[in-house]
Amino acid sequence: MAFYDGLIETLGLTDWCGEADAGGGGPLTMAELLARANGGGADGEDPATPLMDTPFPSLDTLHQSCEAIPRTRDVTEMVEQGFLGIKDGLRLVLDPLTEPLGWLLDASLSGFEATPWFIMIPLLMALTWFAARSVSVLALVTFSFLFMAMINHYDEAIQTLSIIFVCTIFCVVLGVPIGIAMSKSNTLQRISIPILDMLQTLPTFVYLIPLIFLFSVTESKLYGIAIILYAIVPVIRLTDLGIRLVDKDVIEAADAFGMSNWQKLTGVQIPLALPNIMAGINQTIMMSLAMVVIASLVSAPGLGRLVLRGINNLELGVGLVAGFCIVLLAVLLDRATKAALGRINSSEQ
Repeated sequence: MAFYDGLIETLGLTDWCGEADAGGGGPLTMAELLARANGGGADGEDPATPLMDTPFPSLDTLHQSCEAIPRTRDVTEMVEQGFLGIKDGLRLVLDPLTEPLGWLLDASLSGFEATPWFIMIPLLMALTWFAARSVSVLALVTFSFLFMAMINHYDEAIQTLSIIFVCTIFCVVLGVPIGIAMSKSNTLQRISIPILDMLQTLPTFVYLIPLIFLFSVTESKLYGIAIILYAIVPVIRLTDLGIRLVDKDVIEAADAFGMSNWQKLTGVQIPLALPNIMAGINQTIMMSLAMVVIASLVSAPGLGRLVLRGINNLELGVGLVAGFCIVLLAVLLDRATKAALGRINSSEQ
């Protein structure tokens, strides 16, 4: 006997529900199977259910009294079928748009791997010195890569760095203009904030689910899109914030000099907002690195693959050492970008 039969009759929904037996209309749920195994009916309900044990009127519970009410399984299947219905059209649009991302990821990976270590490490040292001008940061970068090379994790670290390099560029190229547009339009900001909140709070694994259905796991753009969607949020938010925080008196002075909107943006607002933009880029790099590890589940190369191997094969040492290298890579990227941000802040004063 279903618990909410009386409620359905009181509301006059009996004719709408139909005369079919409760619990029919498809495979049984796990609760129904357990109830039947324990000697109960297919509906899984005891007619003498105590008041304190009253079940919540969820879809599955109401379906036992009225088959016209869909079950949770029916809702999730409807979502799945809806996505599969638009999959081909969506892929037709996304394929040409995302093809450059796949090309750049593959080209960058090939270029980083083809460059000998005795050229790559000095290049990274030179880039670090150019950006940070800090002896301590330079020493950290040098020691980190030499250490990873000594333990034969250099190739994986370079692969991870290559992916972060390309995805960060895409995040900046896409995120900064979006942040600028948001700073110029309150309406666009109100529309964008819920979307950014959703992207920032979705579990990292959820990004991979629709992409697996859209692209082959052998395509590098699959994990590239997931990384960009996850990591682009900070640079958009902080670009918007930085431009909005530019002193109004400075804008009025620029107007008094007859500057056009483009001149104000490039000559006044972006330079003054640069510390915030750089802080957003720093956070984007950190989030890209975090997502690279998750993306190893869909064939992303690098240190994340070693972590996944350690989990799958229960190789404790492999997983811990690869995890330590990821932390080391995160620290040196964080220190380098923060040192560069400190240089920008000091030049602004």
